[in-house]
Amino acid sequence: MYMPKIFTKNDSGFICKACGKEVKPLGYSSRNHCPYCLASLHVDINPGDRACECGGIMYPAAVTPHPKQGYIITHKCSMCGKVGNNKCADDDDMALLIKYTNPYNIPVFKKGKA
Repeated sequence: MYMPKIFTKNDSGFICKACGKEVKPLGYSSRNHCPYCLASLHVDINPGDRACECGGIMYPAAVTPHPKQGYIITHKCSMCGKVGNNKCADDDDMALLIKYTNPYNIPVFKKGKA
């Protein structure tokens, strides 16, 4: 049976666990990933709920252009392997998004917890 995802708005700023840069709140939606390195944290079960205990860094595994939603970033958790998709944000590093549309340009990230 299909269960719709429950969305909890959570637009907090944070210090990125992958690159160490300060990330400001997005302002128009929930902040999901770092705009500088595109990494995220595996902290949600449903978007914004911060209920997942894994805590692994979710590195970009792919970036796909979408005709209506801009770029879609596919993240893979460095701890448990969970894969999830997220839309890019207005302030994401556009050069990095374009670079990562070629899978050979995505670095191999180390496994580990944030």
